[in-house]
Amino acid sequence: MSEYERSRTMTAPPETVFDKASDVDRLDSWLPHELHVRPEDPPAVTVHEDGTGKDERALFRAQRDQLRLEWGTRDDDRYSGWLQVSSISDQASEVTVHLSFFDEAHAPAREEIDHALEKSLERLAEQVRV
Repeated sequence: MSEYERSRTMTAPPETVFDKASDVDRLDSWLPHELHVRPEDPPAVTVHEDGTGKDERALFRAQRDQLRLEWGTRDDDRYSGWLQVSSISDQASEVTVHLSFFDEAHAPAREEIDHALEKSLERLAEQVRV
């Protein structure tokens, strides 16, 4: 099993950050550019990966009362992740993203994951900047 985690401070209220991050119709705007999420019957989604050309059946849950998102593969336990928004102040938040790959054979290289996490959090921060 491989686990990765990255945090970033954002200059926006936690509810604003959560609302942007959890909008299933706009996930493509902050996720890695090669991933495209298509909503189905919640919590079901399909994730298309440009690099492989494959669609992956997945789950996506938003828990507003906890300011938490959770996701993972739907048909097996190869992959899961979560995003947690924490309040620093009325106008600042900390966002933590955690990824778990349970099947080492299908895990991307560490450098790819680190880069994708950094860029995703950067794009989300740009969208919520007040």
